[in-house]
Amino acid sequence: MLYWLTALSDGGDFFNLFRYITFRAGGAFLTALIFGFVFGKPLINVLRRRQGKGQPIRDDGPEGHFLKAGTPTMGGLLIVGALLTSTLLWARLDNPFVLICLFVTMSYGAIGFADDYAKVSRQTTAGVSGKIRLLLGFAIAAIAGFWAAQYHPEGLQNQLALPIFKDTLINLGYLFIPFCVIVIVGAANSVNLTDGLDGLAIMPVMIASGTLGVIAYAVGRVDFTEYLDVHYVPGTGEILIFTAGIFGGGLGFLWYNAPPAAVFMGDTGSLALGGALGAIAVSTKHELVLAIVGGLFVVEALSVIIQVLYFKRTGKRVFLMAPIHHHYEKKGWAEPQIVIRFWIISLILAMIGLATLKVR
Repeated sequence: MLYWLTALSDGGDFFNLFRYITFRAGGAFLTALIFGFVFGKPLINVLRRRQGKGQPIRDDGPEGHFLKAGTPTMGGLLIVGALLTSTLLWARLDNPFVLICLFVTMSYGAIGFADDYAKVSRQTTAGVSGKIRLLLGFAIAAIAGFWAAQYHPEGLQNQLALPIFKDTLINLGYLFIPFCVIVIVGAANSVNLTDGLDGLAIMPVMIASGTLGVIAYAVGRVDFTEYLDVHYVPGTGEILIFTAGIFGGGLGFLWYNAPPAAVFMGDTGSLALGGALGAIAVSTKHELVLAIVGGLFVVEALSVIIQVLYFKRTGKRVFLMAPIHHHYEKKGWAEPQIVIRFWIISLILAMIGLATLKVR
């Protein structure tokens, strides 16, 4: 919205600053951060009054989690609200990639909200049917994939770009949309599985989104892509503003989600943020890099898949409990110890993901 102030500029005044993506990204970050600090406490008070007993705690979960009974959920509303406000204010709303990311984030956030509402209103850990959630998620992701493909350069449409290997493309053809569905739905559900300890999911999401934001800015500039030998996708630079909103909103939320958490993000936040990461990766043609940058989420999801498949086959468990962060809880690791070590792993993976821009 504020980008249109450039119409008042003569090329050398204050309004000219709004032409620069980096300036508007800084504005989006501060807007989202302030939003989180201003509305965080009032939102938590409202959620606590409306939810009463708060998020239901699983009976088969780690023993220490019963101490968290009564903590309200749906805190993802704070992140999504901060992200939406900052993006609408600072991003170009005629940019298709920004609109795609907003569409996926808000849609997945709505699915998560419905799931959280069902849980707290019935006081059960079973929310919206998993089949319905997946069906809606598939439909949203398919629309996003088709939409993004229409704005990719002709030479990149329906193509899978491989990291590290310069100029290597795999033509997926009609399989591109199903591939996008796997990326977006997989990212959303992986972040959802990771959100099991205070502060565990939000920091890796911030790290991953910040990394993808840098990548989006780079692939949206022809001079950077020529230097780095990566594929040029015009318009993706605006996604940096969107990711700055995630980072600022995430910090504002973390203020209240730091151990011991005053609020949980719930599916409202985890599905929205995971979907956002997937949408960014699809928009920038860096789907495989997301698997590196978001490697922690991949491991969390794989731990559940491995546990379920192995148990069905043998009746035994690979991990003491899945997802894997619960395995370490069962081994006696303190919650802050697990959270901070997982943050460190996320940061290392982000650096590796960024390195793929130049190692070609």
